[in-house]
Amino acid sequence: MCTVFSWQRTRSSMCSYDTVMNLQVRKSVWTYVDTKMAPITTISSQKLIHFSHVSSRFNAISCYPALLVKMEFRFAVTVMLFITDGWQHCSGFRSSHHHQRPHIVFIMADDLGWNDVGFHGSNQIPTPNIDALAYSGIILNQYYVTAICTPSRSALMTGKHPVHTGMQHTVLYGAEPRGLPLTEKLLPEYLKELGYMTHIVGKWHLGSYRKEYTPTYRGFDSHLGYWTGHHDYNDHTAVESPYWGLDMRRGLEPAWDLHGQYSTDVFTKEAVRLIKAHNASKPLFLYLAHAAVHSGNPYNPLPAPDEAVAKFGAITDYNRRRFAGVLQKLDESVGIVVQALQNAGILQDSIVVFTTDNGGPAAGFNINAASNWPLRGVKNTLWEGGVRGAGLLWSPLIARPGRVSTQLIHITDWLPTLYAAAGGDVEYLGDIDGINAWEALSENFPSNRTSVLHNIDDIYGNAALTTGNWKILKGTTYGGVWDGWYGPSGRGDSQEQRYDLYQVMASPAGRAVARAGTALTPTTIQALRNEAEVTCDSVSPHAQAARAECKPLIAPCLFNIRNDPCEQNNLADMYPEILHLLEMSIREINATVVPPSNLAWDPRADPRFWDHTWTNFGDYSILSNAVS
Repeated sequence: MCTVFSWQRTRSSMCSYDTVMNLQVRKSVWTYVDTKMAPITTISSQKLIHFSHVSSRFNAISCYPALLVKMEFRFAVTVMLFITDGWQHCSGFRSSHHHQRPHIVFIMADDLGWNDVGFHGSNQIPTPNIDALAYSGIILNQYYVTAICTPSRSALMTGKHPVHTGMQHTVLYGAEPRGLPLTEKLLPEYLKELGYMTHIVGKWHLGSYRKEYTPTYRGFDSHLGYWTGHHDYNDHTAVESPYWGLDMRRGLEPAWDLHGQYSTDVFTKEAVRLIKAHNASKPLFLYLAHAAVHSGNPYNPLPAPDEAVAKFGAITDYNRRRFAGVLQKLDESVGIVVQALQNAGILQDSIVVFTTDNGGPAAGFNINAASNWPLRGVKNTLWEGGVRGAGLLWSPLIARPGRVSTQLIHITDWLPTLYAAAGGDVEYLGDIDGINAWEALSENFPSNRTSVLHNIDDIYGNAALTTGNWKILKGTTYGGVWDGWYGPSGRGDSQEQRYDLYQVMASPAGRAVARAGTALTPTTIQALRNEAEVTCDSVSPHAQAARAECKPLIAPCLFNIRNDPCEQNNLADMYPEILHLLEMSIREINATVVPPSNLAWDPRADPRFWDHTWTNFGDYSILSNAVS
């Protein structure tokens, strides 16, 4: 196996590319693979069938009709992936490029709900590429993000909790004259010191009123994307009422030429271009921050190509059906990017992270239709549905892949974790809140993290903290209107909503990870999927007995979050000592909090003053009478 911090290969000593493999495939089919990938000869029912050379694409296989009749398509998929895994394993993950530092590809979805990925149990919207990475890597089942966009992105970039950078309250708007403090050193800056080329594609949302706050001044070599919190996927404008203007740029320059091109496709193409053009002698850090599945502007809140939406006729809810189209394009993008890494010969030398930035906006929240079922709450609430994130880690560096992680992980942990995986000394990072979880995740050791602060927001008047199995929740947002449970569950038994294990294996990502040595089987997929699914007992007599309702606007609530992940049973009256200790912990943390940095909107930001574009307005002077 590979060592934790060194990217040197050891499997090549186990077997060579020329090794003869005799693969017995049980179902009355015997397959023999000759040396140097000779044609496969298959004997079935005493009939000799000749295959062409092994290929990753099924349409490259030619065989006699007799075998096609006998061999079901799904069995053929299993055989092909098994064979592919075999020769890739014996090639020792061969690559023409060997680095001491791995490439890092960090893919962030926007507003993706817990229940919007197939690996958490939903059958409604297939996400085969995302799922393939999850099953062949590590499913992060005790992984927490913050409740909304800007705080999560600031936590990722700094390794510090937003309460310690002033970024904890709501989002940063394009008209605010502020940004993530320039005193903070960011993840790409740390990685550049280790020799990385650094690129961001997609959403920034950490400040742009002066150029010093924009990505290419904060450690990234390039940026194609947008600065604010959302935009329309086709015209690339952002509405922050009453302001409206273009938000799509290459570096500092507006990208008017991309008008009419679908944002998910634009960002995917740029990611692929960067991967193809990358000099593999240097390590790559690619931060792909999609707009999907965030809603667009009010005039077209769920923009998706018609052909994508048409695939989901079985979904009767109109908004959920359009959401499915947006998500399908996101999953497609993940497959294309992973395939590009494979084609460039660097996938086997890579770490891939996929994560949401916060819980999903469900049931019309934010004019969107995500699902966090069966978790409680939505985006911008401190219930599990707002802060428990869909996430995964994939890499051949992982010593024990193919499992569901129960280690407690927070989004602040990515900076020290990736820095450590890249060979950096985490002591150099100084006083941050994130914890290096690389060894714990790779080796499946216990995590050093025992608690997660979800937030303290004295403007909203809410706070939440999880320590061990216990979670305290004080106050809430929106007057408690979004404190319920929201579907859909996606567990339908109809033919249209059955989970297709073989679609995962045959997806572009599924085929790519198989070639990188982490092939999947139906048995493995089903077992991991069952383990990753969160279930909540809401009907048994035991669950109904002694159940106490939580009213966080009246009194703090206490949950045993390990036994009650759906936050159905408030135990505050039953365990007052634990409640008191957690309240004391929140007060102690609150003493270290930096006040929120939110500022009033500056009228100089109005895009109509800047050729109808959102811009770094603080770098320019403007006549006061023009503003008024």
